[in-house]
Amino acid sequence: MPKHSKDKAHTAALPNLWDAKTSQGMSEPDLLLYRSNLLGSDKRVTNYGGGNTSAKVMEKDPLTGKDTEVLWVKGSGGDVGTIKMDGFATLYMDKLNDLKALYRGVEFEDEMVGYLPHCTFNLNARAASIDTPLHAYVPRKHVDHMHPDAIIAIAASKNSKELTEKIFGSEIGWLPWKKPGYELGLWLEKFCLENPDAKGVVLESHGLFTWDDDARACYDLTINTIQKAIDWFTSEMGDKPAFGGAKHTSLEAKQRREVAERLMPAIRGMVSGDHFMVGHFDDSPAVLEFVNANQMEELARLGTSCPDHFLRTKIRPLVINFSPENHDIDATLASLKSAVADYREDYKAYYERCKRDDSPAMRDPNAVVYLITGVGMITFAKDKATARISAEFYINAINVMRGANAVSEYCGLPEQEAFDIEYWLLEEAKLQRMPKPKSMAGRVALVTGGAGGIGSATAMRYLAEGACVVLADIDEDALGETHSNLVSRYSSDVVRKVVMDVTEETSIEDALAYTAAEFGGIDILVSNAGIASSAPVEDTSLEMWNRNMSILSTGYFLVSREAFKIMKSQDIGGSIVFIASKNALAASPNASAYCTAKASEVHLARCLALEGAEHGIRVNVVNPDAVLKGSKIWSGDWLSERAATYGKDKAGLEEHYRQRSLLKRSVLPEDIAEAAYFLASELSSKSTGNIINVDAGNVQAFTR
Repeated sequence: MPKHSKDKAHTAALPNLWDAKTSQGMSEPDLLLYRSNLLGSDKRVTNYGGGNTSAKVMEKDPLTGKDTEVLWVKGSGGDVGTIKMDGFATLYMDKLNDLKALYRGVEFEDEMVGYLPHCTFNLNARAASIDTPLHAYVPRKHVDHMHPDAIIAIAASKNSKELTEKIFGSEIGWLPWKKPGYELGLWLEKFCLENPDAKGVVLESHGLFTWDDDARACYDLTINTIQKAIDWFTSEMGDKPAFGGAKHTSLEAKQRREVAERLMPAIRGMVSGDHFMVGHFDDSPAVLEFVNANQMEELARLGTSCPDHFLRTKIRPLVINFSPENHDIDATLASLKSAVADYREDYKAYYERCKRDDSPAMRDPNAVVYLITGVGMITFAKDKATARISAEFYINAINVMRGANAVSEYCGLPEQEAFDIEYWLLEEAKLQRMPKPKSMAGRVALVTGGAGGIGSATAMRYLAEGACVVLADIDEDALGETHSNLVSRYSSDVVRKVVMDVTEETSIEDALAYTAAEFGGIDILVSNAGIASSAPVEDTSLEMWNRNMSILSTGYFLVSREAFKIMKSQDIGGSIVFIASKNALAASPNASAYCTAKASEVHLARCLALEGAEHGIRVNVVNPDAVLKGSKIWSGDWLSERAATYGKDKAGLEEHYRQRSLLKRSVLPEDIAEAAYFLASELSSKSTGNIINVDAGNVQAFTR
C-alpha cells in the first residue's frame, strides 16, 4: 500500500531478498535468524520492534542426550530486523504442550506467562514473550507474525473479514480481535486444525500470521501475501484523494521548520514534568498529506488500531490549532497551554472510565504525537530514539487509516480494549524491569568548540550519561570527524553537528533553532569555543585584541543570549557552563588580550547567574589550565609563543606546566569534561555563579 501517491519508494514491489547461496548450509536456527533479519529490513513488512518469528527445531537434550523438539522464538522486547542469535528464546515443545493441562481459562490466561520460564531449553537466559503460545501451537515448523501496514489496513476495516476473503480467498483466514496471550494461541491452533490447507490468518486490528514447514517457503509466503495486499490496495485506491482530499496546503519546507522550531520548546516545557522529554519533527509526504486532509481531525479522534501502534503513540494524538493560511505562530503558542491541559484532562477521564480494580497507576497523561496542519508532526518521548520510533509508528497508523478508509471504514480499537493493553499488568511488569534512566536522560546539550579536545570530551561525557548533544564548531572538517566518531559510539539518534561562528548572530540563531527542531529544545549550553594569542602589550595589535574579545567575550554573550530565549520558553530551567581559563583569575605575561577576554567571560557568567536564577537557569564556570592534549589552540602559534615566553622548547612545555602546578599533574580534556558534567547535572543543582578550577593547583588562581 503506498505511503503517498508520489512516493515511489513505497509503491515499489517488495523485493524478495532471500539469497540461496548465502543460506546454503545454514542450520535451522541460522535460517530463522536470516529470515528474521530480511523481514525486518523493510518497514512495509513490519515496524520497529513489531512482529516476531519462530522455528521448531530438533535439538539434542543436554539432560537426556535424546533428540527433542525446541521452539526458537523471538524473545521479549526484540526487533526482528536487528535481532542476533541471543535474541531468541528457546523452549521445550513438549513442556509447552503440557501447559494446556494447567490452563484455567481466559480469566486466568496471564498466569500462563509465569510458566514459560519452566519450559526453557538449555538454560537460555532470553525471556520468552507473551506471543510465545501463538507460535508454539501453530502446527507448522516455521511461523512469521508481521505488522504490515497493508494487512493492518484490512484488519482495521469495518468489514475486515469480508475484505480478507475477497483478497485472499481460503488461503488466508481471519480471526476476530483478541488480545495477544495464551487464549489467542489456542485460537490459532484450533484454526489451523480446522483449516489444514490455510497458509495464514489475518488477526482483526492486529496483523498477519503465516506458516510453512520450510524456512525459505515461509519467507516467500510472507512477502507474497503482503505484496498481494499492497497490489490490491493500489488497484482499488487508484488516484482517489486520500482522507477526503486536501483541505489545506503545506507551508514551504523552510517555513515548516521555523514553526517547529518555535513550537517544540514550548511543548517540551509543558510535557517535561516528571522527566525531561526529547522531541522529533517529521514533515514527510505521508504526514503532510494526512495533516492537511479534510478527515484528519475525525480520524485522529478515532485513535490507532494495532496494539503496537498505540503502545508507542498513545491511543490518539493532540491536534494543534494552527492555520497555515494565517501563519500566526504567536496565536498558536498562546493557545498551547490550554490545549495541552485539555488533553491531560481527557486522558485522565479515559483512565478513570476504563480502569479496573488492579490497574497500574495512571502514567504520563501528556500526548506523544502532535499534529500541525500545513507543518507536520512532532513527537515527544523520554529519549530521541523512542521519539523517532513513535513518529514511525504513527506514520504506520496513517497508512492504515488511508487504506482502510479508501476501501471501507476505518475502525480504531474499542476504548476498553485499548486501555486493557495499555495498562496490562504484563506490560506494566515489562516497564518496571526497564533499567533506571541515566543521569542525563532526556537532556539536550549544545557544545560550542565541539570539535576540540575539551569540547569532544565533554560531549562524550554527556552522551555516556544519556544526553543528546549538538556539536557546534567553525572548523567543518574537524567537526565532521568528531561527529562521525561520536555517532559510531553512541548512534546517530543522539548526536548532531552544526557549523557555527560564535561571532555571527545569524549563525548562532540558526544553530540554536536547529537544536530546537532536532531535539525539542536545549537544557545545557557548554560555551567552549576558543582561541589564544600571545604577545607583549606593545606588540598586541587592535586586530588581535578585538579577535580575542569577539570570540571569547562577545561570542559567549551571543550564544548565551539565544540559549536563554529557548530555556525561558521551555520554563524548565537549564544550565550554562563557561569553559574559561586559569588566566581569567591569574594574569600571565604576554597574554593581555587573552587574559582580559577570559576575565570578561567569568564576570559575564556572574551576571547571567543573577538573571537566570528566577528561571531556574544556572550559570557556572570551569577554569582549565594547560590542557594540551587534543587542543586545537595548542596546535597553532600559541604553543610556540608560550614556549618562548617561558624559555622552553615545545617538548618541554607540558612538563613545565606540570611542575608549575601544586599537585604536579597534567590536566586532560577528560578532567575538564568531568567538571562540566558536574556543573550541568543534578549533582550541582544548588550551585550557580560558581567557579571550579581544574588546573592541578595554582595559588594565583585561588578564588577569593
